Formats: sequence, structure tokens, C-alpha cells
Amino acid sequence: VIPVLVLACDRSSVRRCLDKILRYRPSARRFPVIVSQDCGHAETAAVIASYGAAVAHIRQPDLSDVPVPPEHRKFQGYYKISRHYRWALGQVFRTFRYRAAIVVEDDLEVAPDFFEYFQAVLPLLRRDPSLWCASAWNDNGKEGLVDPGRAELLYRTDFFPGLGWLLLAELWDELEPKWPPAFWDDWMRQPEQRRGRACVRPEVSRTMTFGRKGVSHGQFFDQYLKFIKLNDRFVPFTQLDLSYLSKDEYERFFLQQVYSAPEVKLEELQKDSGRDLGPVRLQYRGRDSFKALAKALGLMDDLKSGVPRAGYRGVVSFVCRGRRVFLAPPSDWTGYDPSWS
Repeated sequence: VIPVLVLACDRSSVRRCLDKILRYRPSARRFPVIVSQDCGHAETAAVIASYGAAVAHIRQPDLSDVPVPPEHRKFQGYYKISRHYRWALGQVFRTFRYRAAIVVEDDLEVAPDFFEYFQAVLPLLRRDPSLWCASAWNDNGKEGLVDPGRAELLYRTDFFPGLGWLLLAELWDELEPKWPPAFWDDWMRQPEQRRGRACVRPEVSRTMTFGRKGVSHGQFFDQYLKFIKLNDRFVPFTQLDLSYLSKDEYERFFLQQVYSAPEVKLEELQKDSGRDLGPVRLQYRGRDSFKALAKALGLMDDLKSGVPRAGYRGVVSFVCRGRRVFLAPPSDWTGYDPSWS
């Protein structure tokens, strides 16, 4: 049984999120839906209540302001979100005693094979200690940057993507005692929490966000998030062999694929005649060169604790003009540099 924990606050549009979850879930018994509401917003509470027994509605009991340092006064919302996450995950793992959970926010719409994907990757997480989460999200999943014909393709990534993600109870045991007062997702991206572990992520996202209005005031929404392609083709993941995602096998075949691809310059890629559409590699040598290339290609160019979005061992895989491209560091890469943030 994998519960879906939906974190809600004051968006009555949570209906759009819940309608899709309930439409696509294959079994109410295997995937119970728990909506945890913060903020005490009456209209949102009424929407959640309208689902009756189809969802469990729990409410964050502490709605008080969080004491914040004076210079963080404008970030009060981020402190409340972090407090709500801690409380809600505590309910799922401590009170209800589930062994794994899928975390979704109230402004996400899920793909038809969302549940199939998580059901298939759960055993990987259980047996591979080098994985610590699976996410439905590709940070560079904009239309034109992904191959919709390869919707079955999954990757390992060193970047914690969030936006519809699966974790095990064991991970919560580890994180709960040190859970941060604010900015929990960036905190997850720090080396002290990640500890060299990776997440699984798809080529084509299994969630999309419709929440332009929120604590981040639409940061990234108009530039990237609203263009993320939501997968529309059902992939029977539970019938596929996903053993290629185990660390040793993945590094063997993925790195071989990356570093055997011919190196090209940005100009060649941009004026690509489309003659030979095999994979190619673009090399970056430092933070500035990574950011310049990412920007020129329409990728997200920000780094968190030195890790590029969707990157694995520094490599970001995407599609440009129908061709697979690896934006990669030199092959003697030795690790992330947190000063690149």
C-alpha cells in the first residue's frame, strides 16, 4: 500500500489535482489518498470535504505564525510550508505507520501512468541504498527538450526534483530529527542530506504544475514550468525490466553512452542540418560555461549545492532539434563543487 499525501493550503483548485488522482489510481485500497490541509481556508476545506470517504482529510493543528529571523520576515510562507511537511509526513509514517508514501502538492496534475510508474520503481528504492527517492518530474521536461516517443525512458539524477515524489519510511526516520525550519527542498539538495544518493526521474514528466500563484510568486513558472510536457501515453512500467537503473549497471552504460558520443560545439548544434541524428556531447568546463550553455539551450541553468537540475555525475541529458544531447563535464569529473551555487 502506497498512500498519496496531498499537501493543501488555500487553493480551492485542489479539485483539479484530486480529480486526476482519483481518475487514474488503479485501486483505492492500494493507493489511499490523504489530504493534509494547512491554513484553515474554509473554501478549500469545503472542496476537500466534497469528496467524502474517497479521501482522508487531516488538518495541520498549528496555524500560528512561525517565529522567523527579522531578515526572513518576507519568507514566513516557506517556514509554514516546512512545518506543514514535517507534521504531515509525521502523520503518514508515525500515526498511520505506512512504509512508503507519494508526496504531491495541491497544484499538480498527474499523468495517466503516474501510479504505474511509482509502483514499478518502489522495489528499486527498496533494494538499492544508492537511491533515496523517485520523482515524477523532469526539471528540463519542456516540450522540445524531451523525446515523447521514448516516454518509457527513466534516469538516475543527483538533483532532488520533488513535484510528485516517493520516499520510504526509512528515509523519514533519517530526515525527521533534523528537518529544517524553512526551504525544505533546497535543504534536501545539500550534500549532508543527499549523501551521494540519487533519485529516479522520467524522460517525460508524470506531473505538471498549474500553480502560478504561490509563495514563490510564480518564480520560474512563466519561463519554464508552464511549458513542461505532461506524458499522455500509458507506459506499462511494471512489465518493463528496470534493472538498468541499478547504480553499477547505470554508470557503466550511461557514462559509456555519454563519453562515446562525439563532442560538438554549440554553434554546430544550433545550425544542425539534421543529417546525422546520433547523440552528441557538449562539454562545459566550469560554472560559467555550464550556465552559458544551459541558457543558450533553454535548460534551467541554476545549480543547487553545485548540482545542475536533472544532472547525474554532472551530465544533463536532453533533446535539441530532435537529437539527443549530453551537456557534460570532462570525463575525469571528480564531483560537485558546492561553491557553484
